Amino acid sequence: MTPVSSKPVSARVLDAAIAWQLSLDSGNPVEREAFAQWHAAHEEHARAWRQLGMLDQRFSVASGPARTALLQSREGIRRRVRKLGNGLASVVAVIGLALFVGDRYLPVDYWLADQRTATGEQRTLRLSDGTLINLNTHSALDVRFDEKQRLIVLQEGEILVETGHGDDRPFIVETREGRMRALGTRFLVKREETGTRLSVLQSAAAAHAQSNPDEQILREGQQVMIRNDDLGPITALNVGADAWTRGMLVVDNVRLEDLVHELGRYRRGYLGVAPQVADLRITGSFPLHDTQLALTALLPTLPVQIEHHTQWWVTVAPKADAKP
Repeated sequence: MTPVSSKPVSARVLDAAIAWQLSLDSGNPVEREAFAQWHAAHEEHARAWRQLGMLDQRFSVASGPARTALLQSREGIRRRVRKLGNGLASVVAVIGLALFVGDRYLPVDYWLADQRTATGEQRTLRLSDGTLINLNTHSALDVRFDEKQRLIVLQEGEILVETGHGDDRPFIVETREGRMRALGTRFLVKREETGTRLSVLQSAAAAHAQSNPDEQILREGQQVMIRNDDLGPITALNVGADAWTRGMLVVDNVRLEDLVHELGRYRRGYLGVAPQVADLRITGSFPLHDTQLALTALLPTLPVQIEHHTQWWVTVAPKADAKP
């Protein structure tokens, strides 16, 4: 396997490749034509497909437990691994999937976490100290309270924290990139591709990078990107940063590609945008529990159309020129 073909692919493209393998099992020629277009649209698509084929070969084609688990989507993978039990088959399946996609893109820690949500799911937890935690789509965390501290380890996704009162132990949220200490506060923590974003909604919070113990205090209305070795500049909070807790995505003059990428976190399969319209700007509020309605809301204000190649592959494309 060459270095290029072994490079990890994003979870979204991997989902699309899995969906295409499921879809192509039907033998529909229309599906195959649409797949060919998807495969040729981007190098990462082709790379994901090659890697999916390599995994099949590694774990016995057709009926191997790892391939079967992989083809059932992320939620299905969890069900399949549990069904396989604690024997050798489950170990092979879990290790194989981890080696295939890499820890950053489909971490085993997600499946082993104390609490997690599926794609499109949101949930609220009340902890033993009275703290409320809202988990956003495809999020996972571990709760590690002891006599010295209240520690939350965010493995994946995004949470909103409202700390409980009357407990003297420090409340800390930890990610791979850094640590955030609550100062009687309400705040957001989000794992992103470039690091961890801390957004303070009320009161204050202190943060430091994993490899740098120097803390920086953020006040209400501020945010920062935390990387493993440092903190980025402190900036003003994004508009509607916590709107997802009310089932909405609020954006102000953002690129269409960024909006579509965010909506894609709430639905299975591939949701993409054509390069010709990726840089269009958009402002508005969009429902997260009906992403199809959110996409339809783009049509009156932008010169785009929504192309449904299959239920698993949707693209926001330039609007077709009207012809007489």
